[in-house]
Amino acid sequence: MHYYTDVFKKYAQFSGRARRAEYWMFFLFNAIVMLILLVLGLAVSKVLFVLYGLYALAVIVPSLALTCRRLHDTGRSGGWFFISFVPFIGGIWLFVLTLLEGDRQANMYGPDPKAPAGIPQY
Repeated sequence: MHYYTDVFKKYAQFSGRARRAEYWMFFLFNAIVMLILLVLGLAVSKVLFVLYGLYALAVIVPSLALTCRRLHDTGRSGGWFFISFVPFIGGIWLFVLTLLEGDRQANMYGPDPKAPAGIPQY
């Protein structure tokens, strides 16, 4: 659950790095919340459907920031996000980039988030 809340603590932080676990757990929890709000909105009342729309708008910036940090972990610029706008192949390519393991050492975007604390990285 902390993966989900940590993303909102870094609401618009586009610098740094994000591990695969943080990225995919956030999207899993996010999908569950959106599915619950959508089903309740369609089944119970229109007010909950409006909450679905508001929630979807509220997670746009954190999702973009997290994707940018995930790309940084693989040594790529956050600008690689725009490859998702290429028809047919772009979304698949971004998906593959988010699946790749991050750099095992510090890169230009920050230290390795998997590294144990207190061990210097070069």
